Amino acid sequence: CRCQQEVQDKEEAERKHREFLDQVSRLKANGLQDKSLREYTFANDKGYNPEMQKAHDYVVHWSEMKAKSIGLLLWGDVGTGKSFFIANALLEQGVPVLMTNFSRILNALSGLYSEEKNQYIDSLNQYSLLIIDDLGIERSTEFALEQVFNVIDSRYRSKLPLIVTTNMTLEELKNPQDLTRSRIYDRVLERCVPLRINNQN
Repeated sequence: CRCQQEVQDKEEAERKHREFLDQVSRLKANGLQDKSLREYTFANDKGYNPEMQKAHDYVVHWSEMKAKSIGLLLWGDVGTGKSFFIANALLEQGVPVLMTNFSRILNALSGLYSEEKNQYIDSLNQYSLLIIDDLGIERSTEFALEQVFNVIDSRYRSKLPLIVTTNMTLEELKNPQDLTRSRIYDRVLERCVPLRINNQN
């Protein structure tokens, strides 16, 4: 009867919703290793940084950003919560996002053999969006810069969006100290739209 069908439909909708919430929870556990970052949501934004509207727009137009592999380069002083808002908003929609930094990546790569390094770097591309925080604070060794380039270049060739945050200025990124950094920053600037975030914490 119709009543029975309505009950079944309601139960099925509830089951799917529970499955979706479980999926979001798993994605957050994988993508945001620091649990404190989960509080950085647009709903909790105090409006100190008007530029955050651009970050909100990025989420609203996520399908288009992904299709065109458009990322963001968020630059500005430390403590602005720059990319956490985007990560949480997309994770809430069930989008696989990994938020990490080069210190963590370099620590993981330092103990691996060549083939294992390639596999690790490739694994970063299983996420629809990769967010790398604090570009420029990594060690300036030849090994570190080579691995930074490999990660950025792999993402570039995957044609998947990348968001990079940095405390460097746009001028520093456009005029790097050496060829190695130039290769890295050129890749970032080619795919990531620069957006300055002011220094309100």
